[in-house]
Amino acid sequence: MNSNHPINIEALLSHIPLFNSLAPEEIARIARGTREVHAAKGDILFHKGDPCNGFHLLVYGQMKLAFTSSQGTEKVVEILSQGQSFGEAVMFMEKPYIVFAQALSDSLLLHISKAAVFDELQRDHNLGRKMLAGMAMRLHQLMTDVESYSLHSGKERIIGYLLRELPANSQDATQVTVQLPTNKGIIASRLNLTQEHFSRILHELTNDGLIVVEGRKIHIPSVPNLRKHQG
Repeated sequence: MNSNHPINIEALLSHIPLFNSLAPEEIARIARGTREVHAAKGDILFHKGDPCNGFHLLVYGQMKLAFTSSQGTEKVVEILSQGQSFGEAVMFMEKPYIVFAQALSDSLLLHISKAAVFDELQRDHNLGRKMLAGMAMRLHQLMTDVESYSLHSGKERIIGYLLRELPANSQDATQVTVQLPTNKGIIASRLNLTQEHFSRILHELTNDGLIVVEGRKIHIPSVPNLRKHQG
């Protein structure tokens, strides 16, 4: 994927919540250690075991983080969208990547080098607190996922996922539509379900009148009614 229009890295960095407390000269220093990465749909950004020399910010597009089991089964760990960052924890651990990253659509990323981040952390402790907060949120989500996989049925996991994907201000609305961010197989893996199990549950929810499936669009006639079945 090629671009004829160079982006303004400093402008992009200044709009990231992680860096919004930094002065222009601090942003400029980080920008010098930042490069653009273009990924076409299907491209592998990095493989498990590759060295981690910084972290990535997704400017636009969509990425998945996943690993492959010894049996060859793929497990999706996270689906990332515009504005999200990833790789910070591995960067701090100074370990190789433990997952692979693949573009789900044409994407533009920024790679912010470890050296630039570490230099700035020496100067600005607020940046360190923000990065810790971001990683803590990621860890909390991971713990929530483990709890869901362990204690909740497949049906409860799918209903919980649909409720999390609701558009803003529609928590108790009727006739809400959720647009799935990617194909059902990837979402099924993210929820620790097989694609067949995922499809079967969608069919059951449809028969119960809780949802109407139209491709990647999931129409919900009544959010409160769906919520009652969350368990």
